[in-house]
Amino acid sequence: MVKTRIISLTDTFTFNLLSDIIKIRQDITSKLWFTYRKNFVPIGGDDGSVSDKGWGCMLRCGQMVLGQALLFLHLGREWLWEPETKDTTYLRILRKFEDSRQAPFSIHQIALTGVSEGKAVGQWFGPNTVAQVLKKLIKYDEWSSITIHVALDNTIVVNDIKELCHIKDQSTKLLRINWKSLLLIVPLRLGLSEINPIYVTGLKKCFQFKQSLGVIGGKPNLALYFIGCIGNEVVYLDPHTTQRAGSVNNKETEDEIEVDLSYHCKYASRMNILNMDPSVAVCFLCKTEAEFNDLCQLIKDNLIISEKQPLFEITLEKPKQWMTTLDTGIEAAEASVLGMPEDKRIDSDSEFEIL
Repeated sequence: MVKTRIISLTDTFTFNLLSDIIKIRQDITSKLWFTYRKNFVPIGGDDGSVSDKGWGCMLRCGQMVLGQALLFLHLGREWLWEPETKDTTYLRILRKFEDSRQAPFSIHQIALTGVSEGKAVGQWFGPNTVAQVLKKLIKYDEWSSITIHVALDNTIVVNDIKELCHIKDQSTKLLRINWKSLLLIVPLRLGLSEINPIYVTGLKKCFQFKQSLGVIGGKPNLALYFIGCIGNEVVYLDPHTTQRAGSVNNKETEDEIEVDLSYHCKYASRMNILNMDPSVAVCFLCKTEAEFNDLCQLIKDNLIISEKQPLFEITLEKPKQWMTTLDTGIEAAEASVLGMPEDKRIDSDSEFEIL
């Protein structure tokens, strides 16, 4: 008898690995796949980088999680991409990530904003750094209608997030008029050189929450975007393949159609969860306040009450003993596992491999 294997993906769908293989492939292909690119406009001037090959993998993973958030927010979690797709909202989202100086979430914007986080152009990012950069960039794109909160010190501060997401009435200056959709990123360090098995159950549960956007992380020397899990394996999209830069525009020419195809991967890869690098960032999308409240309850029930060693904590107010605010502390979350320093990493130029 063949054993049923269940795959949980970031769109909250749960599939039977044997009977739903076509649906699984369509779901994976519908996600935006950002990879190394070459021959784009130089970053930071005429002498700047024209490719992010060898250093941009974590930046591309950051693009993938933000791109997925925008697809879910503006098109819905059940929306699926087809090669013939010319949906104007989809194309508008995709153009925001193209490799140009003008695109708000391009490799150019992310790399140059990273300088303010202490990372020179061409230097490898950690999960927390890319989260902090995206948090800054999202403020300049009103159409996206989303805000980013990076929860440091392994703690979600509920009232800080609600104050951030509640839109003020400009006439009365009162809150609670509306809720701005939230991309919540929680950087964590789950071990020294490898993941402590005590965190595995909690990490797998995160993929099952309906608010899940997956996990930014990788394996040693390689940044990856984890989008789901099958048993003790994690499913991921790999940015380590180099494609030519180009623009999708309105997807009217053969070249533009080819560019669109290059943003969708036919097959995801997978690996044992214990082979993940312990430095990760867990991501969630809350379109409404009710979804955020539900996420908090899910975390309490599944990650705090039921776990001996919770992945992270929830508190209503910011702990008084904190020496810094949630808006400071570059790489603070990555550098502390429970107080231990982060290992030095070097990005790799490994080939993309379908498993």
